[in-house]
Amino acid sequence: MPRPQFATLILSFFCLISLFSWTLHAQTLPPARYDGFVYQDRPGDADSILIEAFYDPVCPDSRDSWPPLKQALRYYGSRTSLVVHLLPLPYHDNAFVASRALHIANLLNTSSTFPLLEQFYEHQERFYNNETHNLSRASVVKEMVKFATEAVGNSYYSAIESGFNDRKTDLKTRVSFKYSTSRGVFGTPTFYVNGFALPDTGSTIDYNGWRRIIDLLIKAKKGKSEETMHFLL
Repeated sequence: MPRPQFATLILSFFCLISLFSWTLHAQTLPPARYDGFVYQDRPGDADSILIEAFYDPVCPDSRDSWPPLKQALRYYGSRTSLVVHLLPLPYHDNAFVASRALHIANLLNTSSTFPLLEQFYEHQERFYNNETHNLSRASVVKEMVKFATEAVGNSYYSAIESGFNDRKTDLKTRVSFKYSTSRGVFGTPTFYVNGFALPDTGSTIDYNGWRRIIDLLIKAKKGKSEETMHFLL
């Protein structure tokens, strides 16, 4: 999503702080697992095309980019795999809380992570800045707990509520933010394919666009085309 100039300065400040913190604690262990949520438990293999999507759950452009990407993943099946990383943008007031809700959901029931992400995209206006500017942080979290429970399951209400008081879920969300900035990501949606960033950060890619990208890679793998994705290099 395009960023106002002031917001760009804020994000740059956060990136500098993140990098400083990362350097300061360089002696500590890295996260126990690679950042991100694997779509449909399809981690892929050496022959599959890896797509990495950097999303903000309350970003309208992230929302609009998801349906065509999901359609492409359905079409190509095991030939593709997807990992979603979260970048809660600082000028979206509730992005960090929403991202934390996704981490909590993933810890409690991995099969609920993407349904919750889709629920955010379907009803994200409930957590836009203007809709919540009169609410306290505690009130927003309370609403987020109710919202997440709809996707994870009613029996998880107390566990989700406790998750927001768990330091571990806060740290997981921070790690996601730091990881995204370490990859040079500064806006959402941003897509990487086989480790290379696609151009036009903050723009959606329609279904036909994904077909062109993936078909070209499949042909290249089969040796049927000498064309490569030069625009990635």
